[in-house]
Amino acid sequence: MSKSINRVVLIVLDSLGIGAMPDAAEYGDEGAHTLGHIIEKNAGFSVPNLAKLGFCNIDECGAERLAVLHPQGSYGRLAEHSAGKDTITGHWEIAGIYTEIPFKTYPDGFPATFIKEFERVIGKEVLGNYAASGTEIIETLGEEHERTGRPIVYTSADSVFQIAANTDVIPLERLYEICAIARAMLHGEVACGRVIARPYRKDESGKRIRTADRKDYAVSPPEDTLLDKVSAAGKTVYAVGKISDIFNGKGIGTSVHTTSNDDGVDKTIAALEENFSGLIFTNLVDFDSKYGHRRDPQGYANAIEEFDARLPEIIAALREDDVLMLCADHGNDPVHSGWDHTREYVPFVAYGSAVQAGKSLGTRSSFADIGATVAEMLGAAPTAIGESFIEEIRK
Repeated sequence: MSKSINRVVLIVLDSLGIGAMPDAAEYGDEGAHTLGHIIEKNAGFSVPNLAKLGFCNIDECGAERLAVLHPQGSYGRLAEHSAGKDTITGHWEIAGIYTEIPFKTYPDGFPATFIKEFERVIGKEVLGNYAASGTEIIETLGEEHERTGRPIVYTSADSVFQIAANTDVIPLERLYEICAIARAMLHGEVACGRVIARPYRKDESGKRIRTADRKDYAVSPPEDTLLDKVSAAGKTVYAVGKISDIFNGKGIGTSVHTTSNDDGVDKTIAALEENFSGLIFTNLVDFDSKYGHRRDPQGYANAIEEFDARLPEIIAALREDDVLMLCADHGNDPVHSGWDHTREYVPFVAYGSAVQAGKSLGTRSSFADIGATVAEMLGAAPTAIGESFIEEIRK
């Protein structure tokens, strides 16, 4: 680009899809449209700061009534090339890896032989072992878990082995320990994308509330990603939120945990206030975990508006040689049936002094184009896949 770029701030608005992919029916997601359906269910929905950047000018994004005449950023939508619609697949593609064979899923629960061996290793029988909503299963099995101390195991349409526990019954460190045991065991014929610790507690009224101490145990990327390329170029990769979990720490120099979207924004701004060259890679998970999976379009709308209200703070923290990018990793339509992710296009917005205002990228064929562009911006080696659009958005 004509202006040098010192840092890229890449924020993933987890699950904010913008319309069903052409193959969505193959995933049971025909007609899904996360943002469009949120807007349909919330007549007063307003995101003036996202709109200023061009977010609502993206083709078929569902927010056309909020489009502006002169967007301040470049914008477009991206199709997922990989097979799947899960968190790892989406993030890995953004960073330069295609997943050609979807991670194995377990709609009928994990094999009894595996569960028996897992129980033997951890010294305790488990409850559940079926596909369920995390908030529902702790209500269904919580009392028995709290009485017996048996951990709750469940899965979803994603390739996940989730373990829920009341941390007054199974201490957090022990929950993490048994999740690490599961991670080490889930390979070969029982391969699994992620093991997730799902701690919860009961509040004063007796309601079971999941805590912010969730922890993901992912498989390592099979090859180098954008993160490795940036690190190899001698620059910092600063991970905010669950990014480090998704990449199993590979290619990451600094990582900070977050407790909410707001905390993620706070820590992204804190990273911007530091002096380094490289990539700040943030995941804001509340959209997905608190509202998409729980099929709460009102809550999802509120969360987007809350992020929009804080976007000026992020922009104010940018330096002359920083570029801000916003995208998503999949959809999670809160009006769709079930409680799992949806196969959708994702939005993309770029903003900064080096980025052309009002440039539409149309529809790109892969999330990997983001990683390819970031690598070129930061002077890192090219990612293995993806086509950089740096020439299209350069000022």
